[in-house]
Amino acid sequence: MVANQAYLFLIFILNGIIIGLLFDFFRISRKVVSTSDMATYLEDVLFWILAGAIMLYSIFVFNNGELRLFMFLGVLLGAFIYMLFISSHMINISVKTINLLKKVIGVFITPFKVIYQAIRKICFKPIRFLFINVRKNVTNFGNQFYKNLKASNVYFHQS
Repeated sequence: MVANQAYLFLIFILNGIIIGLLFDFFRISRKVVSTSDMATYLEDVLFWILAGAIMLYSIFVFNNGELRLFMFLGVLLGAFIYMLFISSHMINISVKTINLLKKVIGVFITPFKVIYQAIRKICFKPIRFLFINVRKNVTNFGNQFYKNLKASNVYFHQS
């Protein structure tokens, strides 16, 4: 009985550490990518849904759905241990790694951006110029045709 409760206590300490990791995942994403307030609210809701799902899963799988105070104390202790000893290191290492990856990827993507811009200037600018001028000329022609038609008074008889 006591061995089973000690086992459950350790399981829920691990749950607290997992929930701390999940919390840091969202903290890291906010440091790396700036998000709007609405996105932050949605991330917070998603965090609580996932944390609740982890807890419910563990409660049902490991303790047949029975709630015990020591399980919640284990989660709090696990989250506290994670936040105290691991969290700051995890965030620093992750943010630095992600920023380095962004720079490395940027170095590889830059030549493709330059090539794309050059192709866009060479190919799409003349095509865009033609479409704009053709549209202007068609509109001017239509307006002039309508004015001439109205001036000739052929179709616009007043009764």
